[in-house]
Amino acid sequence: TVTHRWINQNPFNSMFWAVQGMAAELSTGAMMIDQIEATGKKISMLVANNKANFSKKATGKITFTCEDGHLIKEALEKTIVTGEGQTIWMKSVGVNEDGVVVSTFDFEWTVRLKQKK
Repeated sequence: TVTHRWINQNPFNSMFWAVQGMAAELSTGAMMIDQIEATGKKISMLVANNKANFSKKATGKITFTCEDGHLIKEALEKTIVTGEGQTIWMKSVGVNEDGVVVSTFDFEWTVRLKQKK
């Protein structure tokens, strides 16, 4: 969650898009980190692309939720078995305190097995 305040607002008196993007990315990336650590392998992760849609002014407390964690396991298994990088798209939806969607972010995450030196 992130709360609209003077310090993070844009000239239109709503939350700056980048603040929303950071919270949205964290909602996807935290799951990625957790599942990578669970493999016990050295795997790198990186956002390759992202898309965003803003549907309502973001004011008050905005909560970002991602329900795509199930996609991570398959990508990690494939990169471990094949040694090839994998990509997945994960969506994070931001809603205000009234339950209204204010923004939707899609992140293309890449994972790859780190090479031994």
